[in-house]
Amino acid sequence: MIKDNRLNYTLNVLARWAVGLVFLFSSFVKGVDPMGTTFKIQEYMTAWNIGSLTFEWALPLAGVMSVTMICAEFVVGILLITNAYRRLSAWLLVLMMAFFTVTTLVDAVTNKVTDCGCFGDAVKLTNWQTFWKNIALDVPTVWIFLTRNLRYRRRFERDGIILLVSIAAMVVFEMYNIKHEPVIDFRPWKVGNKMMDTDSTEGMQSYVTYRNTATGQTEEFESAQLMQRMADPEWAATWEWESSRVVDPREIAAPGFAMLDLEGEDHATDLLPAEDGLLIVTVHHLEDVDENGVRTIRAAQRTAEDNALKIVMLTAALPEEVPTWLADNNISGLDYLFADATAIETMMRGNPGLMYIKDATVISKTRRVEDLNIETK
Repeated sequence: MIKDNRLNYTLNVLARWAVGLVFLFSSFVKGVDPMGTTFKIQEYMTAWNIGSLTFEWALPLAGVMSVTMICAEFVVGILLITNAYRRLSAWLLVLMMAFFTVTTLVDAVTNKVTDCGCFGDAVKLTNWQTFWKNIALDVPTVWIFLTRNLRYRRRFERDGIILLVSIAAMVVFEMYNIKHEPVIDFRPWKVGNKMMDTDSTEGMQSYVTYRNTATGQTEEFESAQLMQRMADPEWAATWEWESSRVVDPREIAAPGFAMLDLEGEDHATDLLPAEDGLLIVTVHHLEDVDENGVRTIRAAQRTAEDNALKIVMLTAALPEEVPTWLADNNISGLDYLFADATAIETMMRGNPGLMYIKDATVISKTRRVEDLNIETK
């Protein structure tokens, strides 16, 4: 039995605020992009299994689970900080932390999912970092649970208002961000980001790291500099190759991003620097585009034509599906390229989404043509 004294209660307050603030931050950065959490839950469902039991049957529920989990995390954070429903919040907290701790331990050991998405796209942690973060939170969590009855008072009316308002606030916030693009964008393709260096005149540069076999010292050399060193037999006899890297000044700020044609040729570094502007229609799942989406694509074509813009549809559909889909929806003259669905979802959550890029800089991204910020000459 924990004694009800000033010290123990003060420690309870500090623990509630520490964990509560972490929960509020975590829920907020996920709440700005519930679809990102939906994709992460789907990744878990496809990667995890218990023996022969798989979870792909639950994929349609991922969206509801995302909204529910984010809301629950936010509500627990609010209850902890406001000291509302202390017993209920303590039980919810200990159950959630037990689930998070076990899940991240399995992640760390198996590495089936390389990023748990605990802080959305705002903060990236390795699986082991995430696990130890949860272990650190488990300490105050246990104390909060053990001291849940200290100076406990029933305040149903106050606590009920806090509970209902916090649920309503987070659900409305999530629904807004699902209907629109995230109000705060933590992804590489956020408005204002320059996706590649368009000013550099240098080509690709190679660097090689060599290690001194006698002293263990390592040193990195540019390829031309290395050739000069290799001309010295004495140097060549005491240094051995360790690693190499290539620096491409035109590398895109979204690792692994490509815009492929039917032959597999990447056009990203040619299209993104467009000085006259480029309008990209993103479609990560072609089969999910409804009639409103079709009208949006047609309107985007008209806007591109009116402003003399290059327009291209970027999709993850199979190559043979695209011409048929375009013909069935009376869309003609629209160039299309291919990319991985995850890469497209990282660009835009909308299906379709519209992104206007000029000089490799993201100028505007939206789901509605009328909200595009087209820079005219």
